[in-house]
Amino acid sequence: MTRTTPPRPLDVEELFPALAAHRGTTTRLHPRPGSPDASVSSVGGPMLWPADEPWPVCTDPHPHGRGRRPADIRRERQLLTEAWARNPESGPTDEERRLLEELRRTHRAAGESGETDPLPMIAVAQLYRRDVPDLLAGPEDHDLLQVFWCPFDAHGDHRTGMLLDLRWRRSWEVVETMAHPPLPEVVGFEGYVPEPCVLHPEQVVTYPFAGLLPEELSARIDAREEALEEEAEEAEVEEWDWPTYQFDLSIPPGWRAGGYASWNLTDASATHCPACAAPMELLLTIDSKEWDGGSGSWMPLEERDPAVGQDGEPTRVTVGRWGKLNVFACPVDPGHPHLRSIQ
Repeated sequence: MTRTTPPRPLDVEELFPALAAHRGTTTRLHPRPGSPDASVSSVGGPMLWPADEPWPVCTDPHPHGRGRRPADIRRERQLLTEAWARNPESGPTDEERRLLEELRRTHRAAGESGETDPLPMIAVAQLYRRDVPDLLAGPEDHDLLQVFWCPFDAHGDHRTGMLLDLRWRRSWEVVETMAHPPLPEVVGFEGYVPEPCVLHPEQVVTYPFAGLLPEELSARIDAREEALEEEAEEAEVEEWDWPTYQFDLSIPPGWRAGGYASWNLTDASATHCPACAAPMELLLTIDSKEWDGGSGSWMPLEERDPAVGQDGEPTRVTVGRWGKLNVFACPVDPGHPHLRSIQ
């Protein structure tokens, strides 16, 4: 089933004609549970990975000998989904709750697991250019982006950050794929284990984060929304019921490729390549939710039908505290380091 973004609640360019000069596009990936294979774009699905090429591993020194088993995490999710679908009022039975307690236990990896021993990374997503119109960064002769991460938060100067590994390849060069890619025996965080999802890419219009617009234009947008807020306060309206630039009119939530980054957590910043100082471009956004209460206007039309059902967290991926990960690439040289920001 396709996924279709509803028309925006109002024409933002009619309100602010100067925005037309900043109009861009982004491709909403719309991941939804499914059974993808290696020949298609997916989240959490099989990778088109050559049988004779080493699987990506994390070799940063950090403890990784204790955690939850990926199979237990997926079984817990399945059990809860089935239980709440069966009985929306009470959910799991007493017997199922006992099983959930067992599935949520942490385990020690078998054998020795030193801090520098190679740890298989988790396959997060693969995107074919043919499917994603706004997947513009990367080498021109490579048609496939593959994303991996370490399943433990123990990296960087403070040993609390994530480790991401991005690979570009020419899909037509892969003759024989790896039949059984390695998996970490245990993971440090269940949010690093994605559920297999097929994608329903959709290109939509987007505009920059307000803080990165020209100062005069940004001030006009802020002034309009402050005036609406004052009107609501005078009328003693408890909840906002009008579309805002940040949540409804500029940047869609959810997994997407290209477009503009959202800076809802930290100060807005123009990201530059650490190698050549060129302005970097948003490559990919990995989001914990496809929509939420503040961006419900972005819920696809198809999922507004109760018969279809609504699941704003289809991948079960969690970034930070239910935020989003923005990954930036250098448009001048794909070999330059990527940058990231959690919002």
